[in-house]
Amino acid sequence: MARYTGPTSKKARALGEPIFGFDRAFEKKKYRPGQHGNSRRRRQRSDYALQLLEKQKAKYTYGVLERQFRNLFEKASRKKGVTGTVLLQLLEARLDNTVFRLGLAPTRRAARQLVSHKHILLNGVVTNIPSAQLRSGDIISVRGKSQGMSVIRDSVSAKNDVRKFPWLEMNPDTMSGTFLEYPERDQIPEKINEQLIVELYSK
Repeated sequence: MARYTGPTSKKARALGEPIFGFDRAFEKKKYRPGQHGNSRRRRQRSDYALQLLEKQKAKYTYGVLERQFRNLFEKASRKKGVTGTVLLQLLEARLDNTVFRLGLAPTRRAARQLVSHKHILLNGVVTNIPSAQLRSGDIISVRGKSQGMSVIRDSVSAKNDVRKFPWLEMNPDTMSGTFLEYPERDQIPEKINEQLIVELYSK
């Protein structure tokens, strides 16, 4: 199963956002990587460079590779509504992202691994496809024999406030949650300018 396995701090610095979660290396060096660090004079980025940067930021934030991302964009463009917003809604509705948002995993990478290793149930059925698209009313839960795993228990006990994500409902006692609906754009916390992505793919 294809996924990005390269350096995370370096990628986060290149994109200017801690897209893989809190990172001490990123906090210490909030400038682009390179031999000369922050001393080199940077030229102003072109419109294309800014559009590409936003696409890369979205891709790495949600752990999606190029072909998957392009397919999602084409799917979003065929749906009713604002294409950029629909694209982010489809990314948020991925199973691995929802497992992360519910607080069942500390990071999206960990959530992807839990799904791939068959620790997650979707509507009571074991599902090992991280990119599975959720629909309103879908129930995500931890498989019975997997509920004792330390990574899951520690993440749930961290008391992540799922109320920040009103499109989800979580029951920490049963380690299960419900995908209520697609989120509105202002509810999605990621700092992504989706309009630039639309402009990039519309050329």
